[in-house]
Amino acid sequence: MSIQTISTKPFQDQKPGTSGLRKRVTVFQAAHYLENFVQSIFDAIAAPAGATLVVGGDGRYYNREAIQVILKMAAANGFGKVLVGQDGILSTPAASCVIRKYQTYGGIILSASHNPGGPEGDFGIKYNTANGGPAPEKVTEGIFARSKSISAYKIVDAADVALDVLGTTELAGMQVQVIDAVADYAELMESLFDFAAIRQLLASGFRIRFDAMHAVTGPYARAILVDKLGAEADAVLNATPLPDFGGGHPDPNLTYAHDLVEIMYGADAPDFGAASDGDGDRNMILGQRFFVTPSDSLALMAANARLVPAYAKGIAGVARSMPTSAAVDRVAEELDIPCYETPTGWKFFGNLMDAGKVTLCGEESFGTGSDHVREKDGLWAVLFWLNILAIKRQPVETLVKRHWAQFGRNVYSRHDYEELPSDVANALITHVRDSFTTLVGQRFGNYEVKTCDDFSYTDPVDGSVSHKQGVRILFVDGSRIVFRLSGTGTEGATLRIYLEAYETDRTKHDLDAQDALAEMITIADQITGLKQRTGREQPTVIT
Repeated sequence: MSIQTISTKPFQDQKPGTSGLRKRVTVFQAAHYLENFVQSIFDAIAAPAGATLVVGGDGRYYNREAIQVILKMAAANGFGKVLVGQDGILSTPAASCVIRKYQTYGGIILSASHNPGGPEGDFGIKYNTANGGPAPEKVTEGIFARSKSISAYKIVDAADVALDVLGTTELAGMQVQVIDAVADYAELMESLFDFAAIRQLLASGFRIRFDAMHAVTGPYARAILVDKLGAEADAVLNATPLPDFGGGHPDPNLTYAHDLVEIMYGADAPDFGAASDGDGDRNMILGQRFFVTPSDSLALMAANARLVPAYAKGIAGVARSMPTSAAVDRVAEELDIPCYETPTGWKFFGNLMDAGKVTLCGEESFGTGSDHVREKDGLWAVLFWLNILAIKRQPVETLVKRHWAQFGRNVYSRHDYEELPSDVANALITHVRDSFTTLVGQRFGNYEVKTCDDFSYTDPVDGSVSHKQGVRILFVDGSRIVFRLSGTGTEGATLRIYLEAYETDRTKHDLDAQDALAEMITIADQITGLKQRTGREQPTVIT
């Protein structure tokens, strides 16, 4: 086995987004493309000789082939050991768990999260640092800078490593340890939650359904929900990870988790439903014919955190991304704890958690988590809810509506317009920015514009500043509309419009969110000229 130095030329499109580098599978399969980016990671992080790395992914198409390349390049670049999930599988939160438990230098996670898979689908790769969280901007900027000047990469000329059998093998002097993908994560979950109480809940006839969407959480859900907690065998749907996610779109929302939605809104609905995404870091929570918005989910979890053993002594603080509703802010005020508003991207929560400033955090894009790892964690959120329900013994809908009665309801919705031409999407955002001065003071129906801004964030831990994180139209009554271009897609641009209104009148808490926000939806189109600019009459996804 010899180390080869392969000459290459830079690609100019390898700038990592909020969750690493995401492109079509066919792009990553192009000669030198994956290798260039991996070498750029290794050059930028400058790991000491003999360092330990974690590698794993969500099982999507090209996962195994990419892992073999990374292992051979890690050996050529002086790593001493790599921990890799069996069959190349590691959910994103499980990878964070393994990095932290074994105190490795960092990890490479292969995933495009909730994006579709398969030969014509998406692929992604990102680097997580020693705290288990996504690399901060200074690291990703270093990776991007290196990718634009790279002239060679190093790789070992060797046979592929067997990934299906647990144990340790040697690759050019580097140890490759294939680990149980589920065991460390399941052990961590059992240390956080009252498994005995959840077992009693499930044994009492409380029925659950968890949709793994043919993605990475299938094995985790079966091991924890069925084997450890005693849920019925059919409690986990679509449990086998498939390279193309069974032809589905592994995004846990009301549009794409249609198998679960049909069950939960059916005549004989189970008591509790949940779904997770491609790499296991997102979650959707449902009751019988009742959808819990991610913003409300975070708020309710914060309000009831003391019911969960790991958080029984209270939580240090909470954080939410700027587009997430202010529901959790009201809980934080009641609990007299700090509440931080950050840009979108889990890396911004990592600094706050490392500094001990927050315990729980979440994003409206179906991501919730805590300081147990440094990634959002779908199955953790499901267990958190089950723990609360095991103590409260109330239906999901009742629990949420009682929360609204106490704190008020932040009526909230997100409208996604996917795969817009990038020039059209950018022009729309520019138009709104250019309208700031004329919008202030204008009245649109029942709403008067108080102020407009482009959200900026100064990290309270390291002082770093992030600009242009979302265009906000803020109204006098506290309602708001936010416009933002997402960085998670691979084709064109995704425009996300966030609409929020605060309602204290309990008689209006049963209104459908789209009906309650109808006037604001119209205002968003008036401000942007969206239908005329995009030619779209309806969003691709409404959550």
